[in-house]
Amino acid sequence: MTSIDDDTPDDTSEQHSATHHDHRRDDPAATDETGSGDTGAKENWDGDQFDLDARLALTRVPGMSTDLSDISEVEYRQLRLERVVLASVWTQGSAEDAENAMTELKLLAETAGSQVLDALIQRRPSPDPATYIGSGKVEELKEVVVATGADTVICDGELDGAQLRNLEDRIGVKVVDRTILILDIFAQHASSVEGKTQVELAQLQYMRQRLRGWGDSLSRQAGGRAAGGAGIGGRGPGETKIETDRRRINTRVARLRRKLRAMAATRSEKRADRIRNAIPSVAIVGYTNAGKSSLLNRLTRAGVLVEDALFATLDPTTRRATTEDGRVYTLTDTVGFVRHLPTHLVEAFASTLEETAQADLLVHVVDAAAPDPAGQISAVHEVLSGIDAGQVPELLVLNKADLITEADELALRASFPQAMLVSAHQGEGIDELIARIEELLPVPEELVDAVLPYQRGDLVDRIHRLGTIVSLEHTGQGTHVVAHLHPGLAAEVRAAAVATS
Repeated sequence: MTSIDDDTPDDTSEQHSATHHDHRRDDPAATDETGSGDTGAKENWDGDQFDLDARLALTRVPGMSTDLSDISEVEYRQLRLERVVLASVWTQGSAEDAENAMTELKLLAETAGSQVLDALIQRRPSPDPATYIGSGKVEELKEVVVATGADTVICDGELDGAQLRNLEDRIGVKVVDRTILILDIFAQHASSVEGKTQVELAQLQYMRQRLRGWGDSLSRQAGGRAAGGAGIGGRGPGETKIETDRRRINTRVARLRRKLRAMAATRSEKRADRIRNAIPSVAIVGYTNAGKSSLLNRLTRAGVLVEDALFATLDPTTRRATTEDGRVYTLTDTVGFVRHLPTHLVEAFASTLEETAQADLLVHVVDAAAPDPAGQISAVHEVLSGIDAGQVPELLVLNKADLITEADELALRASFPQAMLVSAHQGEGIDELIARIEELLPVPEELVDAVLPYQRGDLVDRIHRLGTIVSLEHTGQGTHVVAHLHPGLAAEVRAAAVATS
């Protein structure tokens, strides 16, 4: 049985998911505290979702525009989404893999607030160093941009400054790459101070290598007076505008790094109590939009934001839960991963991802209804290895079982025999998942056999919450406890134990 404790979470921000599209304020599949579905009570596992309501209140709707004309002033206004054309270079893998990658890029573009008009895929051994897609494809791309009236081109890769500049010069519209697209989504969805700081740091690190300036035309000239430290040999261009910008970015990056280090120290202090009491930690990880937040809501009534969008929420949310025998552990919902996650983001979110690397168990949530679940699993494993979390025990969970066919279910069970199939939306398989999580929680290493006086009920309570009880019996001398405990609590129990003959 998993229940939510009333203590304040370590981080009260949200994480994303998309197991459903509505708020489910009257969810017929909602269940009792155990998630078993026996009571049939109509409850909303995702909470009131006030953050989602606020976000949707600012959403622009495609096709809705305001056109105002006045005979005297001829005023014209139009409200619309950014119109984009996608471009990708297919270097390896099958054609299906290339189409899946383009579909994901389309979802990223739509999440950022764009209207996708067309997409082009270029088959090449490697991206062109000058234009990414090659000169011939650039002309074809320009024709598509002119024909569709697009104002932006999004490339499915990380482009350097020269490639971006060459494409913009030849096509005539703004060009962005996959990295800046993901950074833009993060900037839109960041809500906490730490999240905004991490996103700004990642953006500045990206921009620092791609600054564009006017060269010497904006340089500051050195003076000609010897008293000013110049004189003969000292005249000429001083610091250029681009150098000034780069220096200011470096200064800002250093300031943000100091700010994040202070926040990381605060996070460590919040984590210190769990570490001191050896409270097991479970981190929910997975691909973006796989249903991690909905699963956390189902397990703990966390009420974190749920939206059918990529990277809907960024910051980790930690909730305290209890096992069926009363033992306490924590569940942490983490930021979602994606293929080719920008290294700038991984570096900037290092303090946030510590929750994953230091967990005792990873619940790896996979979208069972996705076109390529195996590809998502590989992408997540790649990121986990990069943050030194590849050795943490993992429980694979295939979510959204309510959206797949029987044939798909058979194929998934054959491909991932150790995985658990659940539906966070309908509650299917949740009881089995809770039981499996409790089985995989680490058992304290020391076995203690002691009789505690009845006056030490506080120690018995801590044994229930922090240890694994083998047996418990009330005797004439006190409470006879046999339990697995962590070293600190074991020492306290032995010190307070009643001497028996």
